[in-house]
Amino acid sequence: MAMWIQISAGSNEPIYMQIVSQISEAIAKGEISVGEKLHAVRKLAAELVINPNTVARAYSELEQAGLITTKTGCGTFVSDPKLRTLDAADMNILTQRMDSIVARGINLGINASELTAMFNGRVDRFINKSKKRGE
Repeated sequence: MAMWIQISAGSNEPIYMQIVSQISEAIAKGEISVGEKLHAVRKLAAELVINPNTVARAYSELEQAGLITTKTGCGTFVSDPKLRTLDAADMNILTQRMDSIVARGINLGINASELTAMFNGRVDRFINKSKKRGE
């Protein structure tokens, strides 16, 4: 798993958030399957050459988001999306991010139909990758 996690030391984004972003995107794309076991905190930290507390923090964020679950003595696994609950805070964050993207697109001169087509294309890309992985 660590092979595809890329840490950028020069990024403004904290390392733990880089890990959160990349794992959550891989889950959404189906690159990491439901029930798949993630590396142990210490193993992933060693592979990425970072502090284990950084990985632990990333896993904690992912667990709070309902994307992963830790089973004591067994490991950390990708959660089943059917068992996840949508909460208002998550929906608010998603809406704010979408608003930011729409504003950025408008400022770049992209019209509503082009933005919609771009969005639908990205959603289709994620869904198709997920379906191919599940076949």
